[in-house]
Amino acid sequence: MTTLTDVQSETPTLKLPPLQLGKLTIETPVVLAPMAGVTNRAFRRLCREYGGGLYVTEMVTARALVERNPESMRIISHDDDEDIRSIQIYGVDPATVGAAVRLVVEEDRADHIDLNFGCPVPKVTRKGGGSALPWKTDLFTSIIEAATREAAKGDVPLTVKIRTGIDNDHQTYLESAKIARDHGAAAVTLHARTAGQYYAGHSDWSAITTLREAMDDMPVLGNGDIFSAEDAIEMVEQTGAAGVMVGRGCQGRPWIFGDLQAAFEGRADRIRPGVRKVADTVYRHGELLAEFFEDEGKGMRDIRKHIAWYFKGYPVGGEIRSQLAQVPSLARLRELLDQLDLDLPYPGEAAEGTRGRAGHPKKTHVPDGWLDTRTMTDAHREMIKAAELDISGG
Repeated sequence: MTTLTDVQSETPTLKLPPLQLGKLTIETPVVLAPMAGVTNRAFRRLCREYGGGLYVTEMVTARALVERNPESMRIISHDDDEDIRSIQIYGVDPATVGAAVRLVVEEDRADHIDLNFGCPVPKVTRKGGGSALPWKTDLFTSIIEAATREAAKGDVPLTVKIRTGIDNDHQTYLESAKIARDHGAAAVTLHARTAGQYYAGHSDWSAITTLREAMDDMPVLGNGDIFSAEDAIEMVEQTGAAGVMVGRGCQGRPWIFGDLQAAFEGRADRIRPGVRKVADTVYRHGELLAEFFEDEGKGMRDIRKHIAWYFKGYPVGGEIRSQLAQVPSLARLRELLDQLDLDLPYPGEAAEGTRGRAGHPKKTHVPDGWLDTRTMTDAHREMIKAAELDISGG
């Protein structure tokens, strides 16, 4: 008979030192990946209650910040007790990105800024934005220069998130990381997939190793296919990364940050919630969303997409899942959750593994002639203006 002690004694652990980003010390070297419609203030609070790390906002565009778009200003808002206020900015124009970073620094709206160059969404890349942008080294360099210059004025650490490249024949990550480092970035996060892979297939952790070996004077964080603390340990052991960024792996599982903190502190304990704990977390998430949006109806519309993630692998019937996915109010949410068999235990392997939408590998659409040269043309400068959209990911 296998006991809990036996299981814990077999659980891998790895003591990992804190992550240093400029003047900031991240005791648990784990970063919550910015995800549109997910990593808002409500979800970040849930995650922070389980474990330490760096919790980044949803992505905002530089132009929206400069124009003080109300929703973008809401996105970069933080709870009073968020020790390190972290935001992610996406932009395609050096002047606009610089102005956005200047606003954040001068108005003391963040302690850490991340720049997103990893978005694989076709309507962004076909205009030269997202993960297609680093191919143009002159534009990429200009954006990094503008952002790091403004961030340095407030001693705010700035990091960069990238993919390995557009496809296997057009890789950009080594050159992009060196440009970022040489202009004062505090760290680089590599999502070890090309834009063409989207989120499908397996991430190439060997690219993280290659980057870390080429950048031994700068922290390199690994991102891709981390769905458990064990995955994170395996990535760090294989690559030597200074820490990990977790995206889809935390969807419906804010407690993964407790697992990650335990693992990197050398402890074997893991959080394995039964249905009662999951139900209570769903309800609390709903309450926090209603508070964040200042609108219960909007909060309930937002919680609906989380239901399938929370109950992945749990024996919850299709009818009640369907009702939860259409829940109109907090009262109804509580009523439906109370109809579950709350005494059911953690279902084990069924609740583990991949989660979220991976999409399918596809040819990355880029502007005509984009791959012919590593520098911008007048036509491409005009075209890329249309690539600044409110699209997150990486």
